[in-house]
Amino acid sequence: MKALHLLLPFLAATVMAFPVAAAAHGTDDMVMENFSRAIPNLPGKSLIALEVDYAPGASSLPHYHAKSAFIYAYVVSGSIASKVDDGPERVYKAGESFHEEPGSHHSVSRNASKSQPAKLLAVFIVDSGEKDLTTYERNAK
Repeated sequence: MKALHLLLPFLAATVMAFPVAAAAHGTDDMVMENFSRAIPNLPGKSLIALEVDYAPGASSLPHYHAKSAFIYAYVVSGSIASKVDDGPERVYKAGESFHEEPGSHHSVSRNASKSQPAKLLAVFIVDSGEKDLTTYERNAK
């Protein structure tokens, strides 16, 4: 477990250095895929990293992720308010992280600041070929 804690910040820094493509999701956040690769020693699984940029006061719609997706989320800058499933809403600051179990409901994901931007790195381990990583609740806002 300690090795995982040492590896993840290194992975986050490596992934942040290589952006690939941008995609807007029609919410207040800006999502950019910056890494995607099959995991050679885990047949059928891929690692996908997304950067999520929030303008001051911006938020994502409540959403679910793919049923196969385990997510490690790392706050790169600013502060992010998050609520997953029945857990409490919590504010994570730069350098802090959290995770989401497969199929979790992410009811709150927003920039906790009205004056400073925030950035989140979301690292997915997901079934290879999974196309719908995020399903938004469109009528939530």
